[in-house]
Amino acid sequence: MNKSISCGRNHSVALKNDGTIECWGYNDKNQLDLVYKTFDNIIQIACGYCHSVAVTSNGTIECWGNNYANQCDPVYKTFTDIIDVACGEYHSVVRRDTGTIECWGNNSRKQCDPVYKNFTNIINIACGAFHSVALKSDGTLECWGDNEDNQCDPVYKKFTGVINVACGSHHSVALKSDETIECWGNNDENQCDPFYKSFTDIISVACGEYHSVALKDDGTIECWGNNEDNQCDPVYKTFTNIISVACGSGHSVVLLSDGTLVCWGDNRFNQCNPVYKTYTDIIDVACGRNHSVALRDTGTIECWGSNVYNQCILFYKTFSNIRIPHIDYILK
Repeated sequence: MNKSISCGRNHSVALKNDGTIECWGYNDKNQLDLVYKTFDNIIQIACGYCHSVAVTSNGTIECWGNNYANQCDPVYKTFTDIIDVACGEYHSVVRRDTGTIECWGNNSRKQCDPVYKNFTNIINIACGAFHSVALKSDGTLECWGDNEDNQCDPVYKKFTGVINVACGSHHSVALKSDETIECWGNNDENQCDPFYKSFTDIISVACGEYHSVALKDDGTIECWGNNEDNQCDPVYKTFTNIISVACGSGHSVVLLSDGTLVCWGDNRFNQCNPVYKTYTDIIDVACGRNHSVALRDTGTIECWGSNVYNQCILFYKTFSNIRIPHIDYILK
């Protein structure tokens, strides 16, 4: 499902029905530069640490925000036939309708190493902080970029039957067709602890910086990884009828089938403040580092969490007609 809201570290982007976009939050690196107001016919959005990328209906892309590592270098202007985009902290990856990919931005850890030019038949892409993962049509994976924490260790070459992939800061999780998962990369905080091997009936997965959440087909969830801020506290075991999951740096949010939300984990910036309990008719949710954004079925949005950089400033209350994504959540 192409989401209509996306969050960077301290900024957010919303896609509207008319193909235009709205941005709010921190603007220290021109994340909110009004250049985005000139963009239309947008069909997909993604956010990196301090930059954003939009895919247009004619298969081209637009970028704005931090350009210190060429995240918004005009090289992207040469890309066409783009149908998908993912962002790392300082790099971006786009997928063409031919099944090939293009990368640009920071290459200090080989995030944009030309090795990706050899990849074909790509059907999905995901980015961690400094690495990327591409899913191929045969259910295998390709990884490139930073390998300091084994994010690109050849262990991933053993995985088959993969149908989706998600990345945390320095680890990755692959969902397989048999509804089990595989993890690899940094394990300093138990992100890849074999505990996950006991999980079955998984239908989707989301990653925070150092933790992950898996949604099961009975509407319950499993969590593993860093628990410093209660990201994996057993309170999540009480949640049922879940249809979607999103993760911030140290907190998580789940959308329930009745249109309400539940949050847990780090609450130092009110990421889990009970204000979210007042929200109903929610159909989509996204998380930044320490804030979250929820889309209502009315096409309006709600924000909560850190407001240090205006991530939750009431300016967002003026936004309406946010695009309603295609809903394809199914609980068995």
